[in-house]
Amino acid sequence: MQLSLVTAMRSVAGPHRCDNQDSVGCSTDYVFVADGVGGHVGGDVASWTITHRLMASLAPTATRTLSEDELRTLVAVANADLRLRGDKEPALAGLSTTLTGLFCTDDALRIVHVGDSRAYLVSDGAGRRMTRDDSLVQMLLDSGTIDDAEAPYHPHRNIILHSLAGDPGDADALTVRTVPTAVGDRWLVCSDGLTDYVDEDELLALLAGAESPEAAAEALLAAALDADARDNVSLAVAEVVAADSSTDRPYLCLGAAASPDVGRVADLSR
Repeated sequence: MQLSLVTAMRSVAGPHRCDNQDSVGCSTDYVFVADGVGGHVGGDVASWTITHRLMASLAPTATRTLSEDELRTLVAVANADLRLRGDKEPALAGLSTTLTGLFCTDDALRIVHVGDSRAYLVSDGAGRRMTRDDSLVQMLLDSGTIDDAEAPYHPHRNIILHSLAGDPGDADALTVRTVPTAVGDRWLVCSDGLTDYVDEDELLALLAGAESPEAAAEALLAAALDADARDNVSLAVAEVVAADSSTDRPYLCLGAAASPDVGRVADLSR
């Protein structure tokens, strides 16, 4: 049985940011979040570029047949566009973005991940995180230098070790893996504007307890805003369903990727 995704997305600048540097993209076959890094140095352009290049590449492609290596190659091609942006506009030097996404195969999902955005899964009532942060704090946790209680308050908690920044070697740092999933499973991909401000236990409870992806997305966004999130908040809740070949495959995007102004800045036509 082929699997598909029913997805609800949210992406807001938040009460303390004047612009949104996150992007979210989805179809019935995939969903991903890109969190632009670098503040005013092109974070929105970076997430816009990765989102639109990936969605353009995936639109004519039989997404379900892509191997792990082929997905890595698609991300590498999108990442190469970031170098083009830096070459065309030196003021954007240093632009980069995280990427965390889910891509359907016939009977499983492939996770693609780099940076500190995250993916979570709720299956049979049990929830867990499915990605590992590429961050300094995660490295310190792994080495035993700090413990779980210290991590949320560490002064360098926003330093990431890997991202997409236009370098040909960036794709080598991608985590790409295939994981089992089944009808009824509920997934979340999100930027750190959610996970930095909503405790993981609360996050998983909201994800599992909502009646629908829309209700879960709304509850998670409300929790982040109630916690006075000081970053952009972007998330997508995707429920696994049996694929219906007669159903249209809409392509939707939010955040910086939905902004025509950012799109004009990041026009990569050549």
